[in-house]
Amino acid sequence: MVREVEVDAAGVAVVGVPLRQLLIAVGEPLVDVLAAPRGFDVEVRDVVIVDPEEESGSGRSGDFVLVIGARGRAAVRLVRAAAREGAVAVAVKVGAETDVRVLRDTAIDSGIALLGVRPEVRWERLESFARSAIDNARLTTDADVGEALGDLFSLAQTVAAMTDGIVSIEDTASRVLAYSRSDDEVDELRRLSILGRQGPEPYLAMLREWGVYQRLRAGEDVVRIDERPDLGIRRRMAVGIHAGTQPLGSIWVQEGSRPLSERSERALLGAARVAALQLVRQRTEATAGPRFRENLLTGLLDGRIDAQSVADNIGADAAKPAVVVVFTLRPSEPNADRSELELQRAEMTSLISVHASAYRRSALVTTIGSRVYVLLPDLPERSAVASTLSLTREIVAAAKQHLRARVQVGVGSEVRTLDEAAESRNEADRVLDAMTHDLHAEIATISDVRAQVVVSELLTVLQGNERFRDARLTLLQEHDAEHGTGLARSLLAYLEAFGDVRAASDRLHVHPNTLRYRVRRAGEITGIDLSNPAERLNAHLQLLLTRRTRRS
Repeated sequence: MVREVEVDAAGVAVVGVPLRQLLIAVGEPLVDVLAAPRGFDVEVRDVVIVDPEEESGSGRSGDFVLVIGARGRAAVRLVRAAAREGAVAVAVKVGAETDVRVLRDTAIDSGIALLGVRPEVRWERLESFARSAIDNARLTTDADVGEALGDLFSLAQTVAAMTDGIVSIEDTASRVLAYSRSDDEVDELRRLSILGRQGPEPYLAMLREWGVYQRLRAGEDVVRIDERPDLGIRRRMAVGIHAGTQPLGSIWVQEGSRPLSERSERALLGAARVAALQLVRQRTEATAGPRFRENLLTGLLDGRIDAQSVADNIGADAAKPAVVVVFTLRPSEPNADRSELELQRAEMTSLISVHASAYRRSALVTTIGSRVYVLLPDLPERSAVASTLSLTREIVAAAKQHLRARVQVGVGSEVRTLDEAAESRNEADRVLDAMTHDLHAEIATISDVRAQVVVSELLTVLQGNERFRDARLTLLQEHDAEHGTGLARSLLAYLEAFGDVRAASDRLHVHPNTLRYRVRRAGEITGIDLSNPAERLNAHLQLLLTRRTRRS
């Protein structure tokens, strides 16, 4: 299929970038997606700035409009105007939650994507990032550079044939991405580079001293490097790979048994431009897609983006039931090494993603803080929770086997539509919070732990408000600390056993008479009337709170 390319008044091709790619380039710290009623494949061709005084000219076809000087509801008129004039996306600094809802409804009704700009973000920074994304898109579609150029290994082999040399293509960290096949003898630097090991340090130090790496990062000039027979290093030529002003890597050609050809410099220059296209595409395909989907899920769970925009992007039906599940890793040791814990968490996230994707093609996985969230959309109405629990058990079992790690999981209730996914997430969090403090179970739903969830949330309220604390129980704990007694612990065991002295004494491994004495003594010290149901409940909650505080 031949793509029609629009040209401007000067005859220059006007090439756009899909909104998805623009959002990936701009990045989550700058903007939040609030609505995308036409999906994320609409093409952005230019960035324009408008202010509240403008009545027209708010956007042309394909524009990304930055609304400067109007926040929240005050920007509604400009959002509508931009949509009427053909703009595909508009960025606004939003205020209160009510403003967000009004702006989102306006954008959805008008058919224009709405991006919420963080309050601390400077408009000139956002404009710069957006324009760079569009410039890079133009680079990757430049007809002069060529189409269908094959992979990097093919490119390395082509350059080797054109230069009579031995070629390697590296990223900015000097890791070899591709290399040419050769029957010629390679030197020590080439051999070690391909093996993924560092070359001779004296030679690398000289390259740094000569400014070779700096020149490769700075521009397109081909750099010539003399041979060093004493280090087993042959003559080389190198060129930097760039996307605009951004360094992406370098191409190196080692001289073999024959001198490098006269056309080597020209071949390297052309190859660097071709490699730039392939590296940009690889970055977009390999990392941007998953990260973009993660950001979509985060926005949905936080209530920032409308469900239909997410559903359209992942190929789900927003009108069907969904469930959110939250996972967390429990370290085997309380003082586990942080780097090891992070590695385990990354492996757990990968494992969850594989299982979730196998279960539902449209499943989404994202990490928020130390928790990993899974959205399972398009679920069958009658067996949503049962099938979700089955999947969750598989993941927990796999984590035990492959990661040798303990995982706890909170499963949210089934919600009728994707619009209600945040409610399922909230419930899953509540379940996991209760499990964190008071339970050793691996998997739970709200029906499994409803009482524990209620008590856990009550304790959280007590913990966050000193005026709810009972000084009498504090006095009891101070007495224990001063005299080495266990009155508070004994009273808690007694209350948890519903006053059954034998059961509580067995749990504490003491004689029943010992427990009776301790409970009576606790009453004397505190003045608490344990025959009063309200006093018993208050004492129980206060003691549970003390136990939670000590554990944390």
